[in-house]
Amino acid sequence: MRTAEFVSPKHPDKICDIISDTILDRFLEKDIESKCAIETMGGHGKVWISGEVSSNIEISKEEITDIVYDICGISDVSVNLHNQNKHLYDAVVDGKTNDQGTVIGFAIAENDYFMPFEYEFARQLNRYIYQYYPYDGKTQVTINGNHARIVASFQNSKSQHLSELIDKFFKDSSYNIASQEFVVSEKYCNPLGEWNIGGFDSDTGLSGRKIIVDNYGPRVPTGGNSYSGKDPSKIDRFASYMARKIAIDYLKKYRLMYSMVELSYSIGSDKPIIKRVKGNDTGVQFETGIKLYEIEGYDLSPNAIIDFLELKKPQFAKTSEWGHFGNGFTWDI
Repeated sequence: MRTAEFVSPKHPDKICDIISDTILDRFLEKDIESKCAIETMGGHGKVWISGEVSSNIEISKEEITDIVYDICGISDVSVNLHNQNKHLYDAVVDGKTNDQGTVIGFAIAENDYFMPFEYEFARQLNRYIYQYYPYDGKTQVTINGNHARIVASFQNSKSQHLSELIDKFFKDSSYNIASQEFVVSEKYCNPLGEWNIGGFDSDTGLSGRKIIVDNYGPRVPTGGNSYSGKDPSKIDRFASYMARKIAIDYLKKYRLMYSMVELSYSIGSDKPIIKRVKGNDTGVQFETGIKLYEIEGYDLSPNAIIDFLELKKPQFAKTSEWGHFGNGFTWDI
């Protein structure tokens, strides 16, 4: 039995992720060497932006306010951005890491997206419903054999229509990733009743709070760090994306059922202190039949990864909307 959830781009935490990454993209559009760590909190008519930025250009409070307003309709914005610590900034300029950290990359041969099956189901169901109700919403899918239990809560939706959409989803070949027919044994549509107040009007959001949704779902461990608002020189970003790329490469190279990559960096280093792949070519149970593989043929220094994956391009607001993996980004191919 496996369970995963997904949230729509209008969930308050996701709104914050999108704001942080949109501001990051704006800096990168004007200066690709910008170094950013931007955090967002918002709710109930107010948005706070804080963090560190080192860049050759400035983005005014008015421009940031316009970005926020375009995303969530709020114009009461507090901006508190400061220069990055020079000691940490100099390390990045020298091609070294300015933090320590461990990241996990993952790929599995359960679908064409190389993502855990239950996670991909929850994501695609959320996308499907979002076409009809582009508001705050959550989906949750529990898979047990060919039986599925579905939870769906969407702002402004009618519960009966939500139930009908779930049935249609399982019959829509353009969304349904299953090769087998599923029996929907239980549906929970707006379990607390229909609702029309969501997003920042209902709850406070915070960037980086949906780490499991941003990664691979609850079946797969994470390094514990978020991505939102962080430029590609941050370990959380360049190493996580490279670990995903390596996981896919090794899955294909050794015809594995799954591959899990661990990269660990020390602060001030230009290469990982730990790099390993574990996988299984006979099943998807992570702790049985494990085989270890050496990571070879990659330059894993920060600058080399950034260049290889083209991470200086403004592209990060899109990663915040529907997950960082399995959406056809450079590191997914």
